Amino acid sequence: MKKILILTVMAVVAFSCGTPKTVIQAKKEVKGYWSLDNISYSESGTFNVTIFNDTSRECFEGSTWRFIPNNNSGLYTVNGGDCLQGDRNFIFSIQEIDQTSGLYDFLLKPTMKLGKPDKDNSIGFRVRLAQLSENNMRWEQTVNLEGKPFTITMNFSKINE
Repeated sequence: MKKILILTVMAVVAFSCGTPKTVIQAKKEVKGYWSLDNISYSESGTFNVTIFNDTSRECFEGSTWRFIPNNNSGLYTVNGGDCLQGDRNFIFSIQEIDQTSGLYDFLLKPTMKLGKPDKDNSIGFRVRLAQLSENNMRWEQTVNLEGKPFTITMNFSKINE
């Protein structure tokens, strides 16, 4: 009887430590190819913003993204005319931050090779996965600008799975 009780407790602990259902569903929805349609700012004006330590808003708009949830990797391709064009690899994870509201954090880390973390690069970025459906996704990243919160909003649309 004692062994059954111990096994039951271990099973409950193992299942409670697993990935939440909402994160599993989010991974299913994010899987596939997306287009980064537009980027907007919470403040009006002209800003010189480098997104993800890579390139400008103008270069990111129109980029295509691929998310591969089974190994938490992906890549995005910058296509803009005056931009450094090409593929950029990343790894990602989705973390639920509030089960009742369904809010997520999306952690993105650039890498040199698809699915392989860089040992010498510890830079990563946290964005709020503010909206996710079969066809649309919205990220929000809040940074400080002159001591005040400044939000960068990125709107994606699904191209295909």
